[in-house]
Formats: sequence, C-alpha cells, structure tokens
Amino acid sequence: MLEGLKMLGIGILEFLTPMTLFNVLWATQLGIIVGMLPGLTATMGIALLTTLTFRMPADNAVLILICMYIGSIYGGSRSAILLNIPGTPANAATAVDGHPLSRQGKAGEAIGIATTGSFLGSVIGMIMLALFTPIIGNFALNFQSIEFFWLAIFGVIISGTLTAPKDPLKGWISGFFGLAIAMIGMEGIHAHVRFNFGIFELSGGIRLIPAMVGAFGFAEVIMMMKHQAVEIIKSDIKRVVPRPKEVFKYWKTIIRSGLIGTFIGAIPGVGEDIGAWVSYDFARRASKESEKFGHGSIEGLIASETGNNAAVGGAIIPVLSLAIPGSAPAAVLLAAMYIHGVRPGPLIMVENPQFVYSVVAMFLFATLAMFILGLSMVKTLVKVLEVPRSKLMPVVLVLCVIGAYAVESRHFDIIIMAIFGILGYVMQELDYPVAPMVLGIILGDILDKNLRRALVVTDGSFAPFFTRPIAIVLIFFILLSIFSKMRWFNLFMGSIKGAIKGMFVKKKN
Repeated sequence: MLEGLKMLGIGILEFLTPMTLFNVLWATQLGIIVGMLPGLTATMGIALLTTLTFRMPADNAVLILICMYIGSIYGGSRSAILLNIPGTPANAATAVDGHPLSRQGKAGEAIGIATTGSFLGSVIGMIMLALFTPIIGNFALNFQSIEFFWLAIFGVIISGTLTAPKDPLKGWISGFFGLAIAMIGMEGIHAHVRFNFGIFELSGGIRLIPAMVGAFGFAEVIMMMKHQAVEIIKSDIKRVVPRPKEVFKYWKTIIRSGLIGTFIGAIPGVGEDIGAWVSYDFARRASKESEKFGHGSIEGLIASETGNNAAVGGAIIPVLSLAIPGSAPAAVLLAAMYIHGVRPGPLIMVENPQFVYSVVAMFLFATLAMFILGLSMVKTLVKVLEVPRSKLMPVVLVLCVIGAYAVESRHFDIIIMAIFGILGYVMQELDYPVAPMVLGIILGDILDKNLRRALVVTDGSFAPFFTRPIAIVLIFFILLSIFSKMRWFNLFMGSIKGAIKGMFVKKKN
C-alpha cells in the first residue's frame, strides 16, 4: 500500500508542469465538445486524437487520450439535457430525467447536477482503478497461453451479448467477424502470409487505427447524412453550481451507482452506457421518490451520470491488468498504448508498475479538469450545439482521412478506412453492433498466438484447454453468457426455481 502511494505521488509530481497542465485543459475541453456534439462519440474522438499524438512521448499521449475519454463521456450529458439527444451512447440514460428538467426551466441546475455526478463517479472509478488493477494484475500472472485463449473468446462473447441485447447472435457474429479480420496478413509466430488474396498491401494485415477510424468515424458521417437537424431548447441557464445539500442528499445513490458503474465497466466489452442504465435502474428501485423518475428526477440524473463516468475507471482496469478493453473507447485507448510502446497486461506490474499509478494520476488530473471546465463557460459552450451539421461533418471526414493516413503514411490505409466506414454503416443499419468487431480485431492476435503456443506446449493436445482450473472457470462463464440468452435455458431455469420454491413452501406447511 505504501509503495503504491509512493508511486502515485511520483506520478502526480511528474505531471505538475505548465505544459502538461495545459495539455490536460485543452484535451479535456476538446473531449467535452466532442461528447456534446451528437454523432461525435468518445470512441471516435479518441481514435482521431490517437493519430495526432502519434509522435508524442507515451505518457503525454496517454494523458491526452484519457482526458479526451473522460471529457467526452461527460460532455454527452449537455446535448442529452438540452436536446434530448445523447451526445454519446453513455448518456442515453441521462436524457430520461435531464431533458424533462430542462423543459421545466432547470437546464442550468441539470447541467450542474450532471457535472457533479460525473465528477464523483470518476473519483470512485479512479479509487477502484488504483485498488484493483494491481490485485487483478498479480492474479493474472497465473494465466498461461490456454487461459489467454479463453479470455479472448470470453471478451468477444460478453461484448456481443451486451451490445446486442435484442439479438445477441448478431453481436457474436460481429465479434467473430472481427477475429476473422485479425487473421489477415502475416501470422505472429512464423510470419506466414495468410488471406491476403493476392493483394500485397494486405500482407501486413488490417491496421487497427484505419479500421477503427472508419468504423466509428466515417460510419457516423454517413449516418448523420440521414438524420434531420435538431433545434436546441432556448432555455435560460441561470444557476449551474449545485448546492451541496442537493447532491449529498443522495449520497447512497452516488456510492451505489459509482460501484455499479465501475463493476459494469470492468466487464470486457460492456461499456459506459450499460453502466449508466444499470445504475439508473438500481436507483429507481431503491428510491423513495421512484414516481419522479422519467419526469425530471435529480436522483435519476445523478445516478446515470455517476454510473457512466465510474465505468470509465472500470473499463481501464482490464486494459491495464489483462490487456482486454472494457469498452469501445477503452479498446482504442489500448491500441494507442500499443502504438506508443506500452505493453499492458499481466506483466505490467512486473515490468512497469509505475505506469499503472501514472494512469491513476492522469485520471485524477482529467477528473479535476472535467469538473472545473464543466461548471464554467456553460453558456458559451452550449452555443457549440448550434453549429450546422453541414459544416461539422465535412470537418470530421477530413479528420478521418488524415487520421487514417498519418500513422504510417499509406494511401492504402485511407481505402481501408473508407471500406470499414461503409461496413460500419451497413452493420448499424442491420442492427449489428460495431464494437464487438473492433474488439475482435484487437483480440484476434492474442487468440491466434496463444492458441498455437498452447498447442506447441501440449504437443497438439486439446485436453488441457478443458482441464486447467482457470480455463474451466472461463469456459463456464462463456457458456453461461451464451445459454442465458436462449429461451429454453431461461424456461428450464425458471422451472427449477419454481420446483425449489415449491419444496420450501411444502416444508413450511
């Protein structure tokens, strides 16, 4: 514990320079703007900014990306409150009570409550990040190739399950499609070229940045061309800073939502939107004022914003400890760490433990900047929502092209970006989630290498894949994730519960 506090102090002092603090402020402010503009998601913002930080030192680049991450997840609450259109998917639950408050003439109060909830949620997520990353990282040292193979499968399955709740099969198809894409190009052990279909440029595989920029950026540009423009509510924004008693009246909701958000965010592939909805649902069930939910409840607003920002810290826990992203933005952050030479995963607590606590320090600076900027310049920033889409989307398109080209200066990467943009648009139109596909591309290399390494160690035998204790646990959760979405399984479990309940009733009688 003392050693951890010492490294955290070193990380904080490392960033206490004028240039670093300037980077924190502009990156967080840019994140707030990206988040509040409908169509510009946190994932796209991080993906585009990754290309601009390509030549920066690793610590500065990761700091800027974390500031963008936290700022954009919070910034989406602005458009959710004022337009009833979530700036990012993570703010969908915010609109349920935030927009009714705005309709009641309490837009400033709603923004202040959302800002405070986001700040407190980030603080809880940061504390959990500092506490559990070393613990999980040390436990993950027991993982070998077989466990990493099943962990990659688990990440894809759980991501597909939770990003496509109506039809999980579509999520699983998307995830395994991403794994198939990752197989293109030279494999990682013997450098044998696979599935390039005679195209020389594909020999090196599909680059992650062009694929992500296309799937999350260019696809949104195409999507926005379909949507009609929206008008901002002309609401007088008066008092923004909330009274302390208005916030701490709901201290139980804040703590519960922060813990739930962190836990949900730490599940690979789930994301901040699920963290917000689950936190909102728990708050509604436990509230003494549940009838106000959906009609302008401050408790509902603070629960959703606390949950989605706490999920950011939760999503980074598996990134650092297991090299498995907890959400789509975290997946881009993981890719950026690899690009900058940082190797997160089970060995990070052995090779570079200081980086873990440096990330916690980055989180602290980004959270403070988000709180300060979120409560200031509110009236000025709201005018950003009035930017015509016809002027905004061409800028985004240019950034997508530059972002895809800048990393390796290959024209072919622009073509990849465009192809994945069209693919992402088609997938969204058919209700196939894009996030599992991107996660599959990231995890594909892990799955491929560890499968073949394990087979080398076991002399080609698959028996250890199903007999090692940790592997059995992972297989259990994979099967549970699949079967829990099947109707016959739910009916079967319901009948078992009914039989057990009946037995207890008979005994009592």
